[in-house]
Amino acid sequence: MAALRSTEWQKLPVSLTELCINTTLRCGQSFRWRKSAEDEWSCALHGRILSLRQDPEYLHYRTIFPTIAYAPPTPPASTTSSTATPPIPEKDDTLELIKHYFNLAPNLAALYTQWSQADPNFRARAPKFTGVRILQQDAWEALLGFICSSNNNISRISQMVHNLCLHYGPLIGHIGDTAYHDFPTPEALTGASVEQQLQKLGFGYRAKYIYKTAVMVAEEGRGLEWLQGLCNPENPPLGVTKGEAGELAVGGREGYRKAHAKLLALHGVGPKVADCVCLMGLGWSEAVPVDTHVWQIAQRDYKFGKGKHSSLTPATYEAVANKFRSLWGKEAGWAHSVLFTADLKTFSERVVAKKEVKEEKKEDIKTELDGVDVDVIETTINRQVVADKRVKRELESDEHQALEVKEKVVKARKRRRRG
Repeated sequence: MAALRSTEWQKLPVSLTELCINTTLRCGQSFRWRKSAEDEWSCALHGRILSLRQDPEYLHYRTIFPTIAYAPPTPPASTTSSTATPPIPEKDDTLELIKHYFNLAPNLAALYTQWSQADPNFRARAPKFTGVRILQQDAWEALLGFICSSNNNISRISQMVHNLCLHYGPLIGHIGDTAYHDFPTPEALTGASVEQQLQKLGFGYRAKYIYKTAVMVAEEGRGLEWLQGLCNPENPPLGVTKGEAGELAVGGREGYRKAHAKLLALHGVGPKVADCVCLMGLGWSEAVPVDTHVWQIAQRDYKFGKGKHSSLTPATYEAVANKFRSLWGKEAGWAHSVLFTADLKTFSERVVAKKEVKEEKKEDIKTELDGVDVDVIETTINRQVVADKRVKRELESDEHQALEVKEKVVKARKRRRRG
């Protein structure tokens, strides 16, 4: 086992309105971050283990580097052999990596204000979900991660990506007993037994897509340089000089449309996966991935689902994306991700907490205003029940609680009539 070199905890001034890692790392963008301690997230990135903590004023970070290059054995559970050597950074560029990875250049608070002014629905939902930034992941990692996302949930995608790293990625080091592997290269996934091994690991039909895509990207004439060449020049890979990407058009900038079209030629990549890669791996901020979840948001909040847009077709997909671009502009993909996050069951406790406070207020009204006409109280509660259903129709248990409050008031009215 190689020796490890760990830095002291350092801090970067950043408010929770500009970046909330507890939301950003859990909303289906990256699938490799794990809790390494209470309120601490860790991931192997660019040849190091990066650990993060956050308080209201600072992002705290620590880095663990391997001190020598080595070829670690693959864990016993794998039948493949990992011969990749983890890259050893020549200098500690962790601060630059963090700023790039978390896309810290844009002023997120100003963008939230802009989107809120343009869209009442965003204004209503965003306050509980501040600090959601779009990550600038490596394009290759984003590509395979979102191939795994097809007909899948975040928990299972994370397990698949973890298995990819565990069996095919270079081992960087450990935190306690937990091993951290960096992401595998395309070449590491081109072996003759890869598809069969991925099948055994539970990848299903995605095993074929991953293997064939790795072969296509690794072949001469493509390679990672080809994939990185699809990046938005305004948001290039780490260490590459920025360029210009042109003005936003109705269907997105020309570079975005070309990148999207080229990604569709890869195995397992449809329009939604291509847009996820464009947004979270290639830096095209106007990309709007439209899956069934986003389609439900479009139906519920933006009047889609009727007439020629009654179902999710290629034409409807484009119409939804164009609608969001017309509302939110060049960073439409960022705003879309805030609404997507706000609708995830993972974060439903934030909505529940808000509803519970409202329920307590209604009980106080019923108790304290004993001399007031109960019909007035009941009308107020009826309106609140309707509002609560609009906020989160999936939280049926909370709706029942609201209805029980209404029932108690009705019974109270009946008792008064007897008197």
